[in-house]
Amino acid sequence: MSSHGQTELHFFCDAMLGGLARWLRAWGYDAAYEYGIDDGRLVARAEETGAMILSSDGPLFERTVIASGRAKALYVPQQLSRDQQLDFVVRELGLARRPGRCMACGGELADVPKHSVTDEAPPLAFRHCDRFWRCARCGKLLWRGTHWHHIARRLDTLDESARREAPR
Repeated sequence: MSSHGQTELHFFCDAMLGGLARWLRAWGYDAAYEYGIDDGRLVARAEETGAMILSSDGPLFERTVIASGRAKALYVPQQLSRDQQLDFVVRELGLARRPGRCMACGGELADVPKHSVTDEAPPLAFRHCDRFWRCARCGKLLWRGTHWHHIARRLDTLDESARREAPR
């Protein structure tokens, strides 16, 4: 994936792929999604920022800026479930799993000392968790609760599947 500059790779998901954006963030990539964004504006932003467009909208790929390669884009088949969409993108682009990002906004997560979230963390989470993280972009506080473990299991399954099917 180094040919795409994996450390810099980020995505814009079109209106049909908001759920995929959240899961790409969990996989470790910055993925923007703006509900109802106009196709022209989406393409212009991708061209300006170098983000790759992920879309299930066939006519979008006929736009000159995409057809010419000035804006990078990947067609994600419409019939795929959210899990299959993530699997498709990971395989097509050879995306290695990286430390998760905030699923709400895509910001990087930074460790925060437990003692600093005493008044902010829910009492049960504070009692049972030793580590907490804060999103550098939106400020959301996160911890490894039930929801986090559910997400990790789904990602582990995809990761194991990708490793089994990777060329040797």
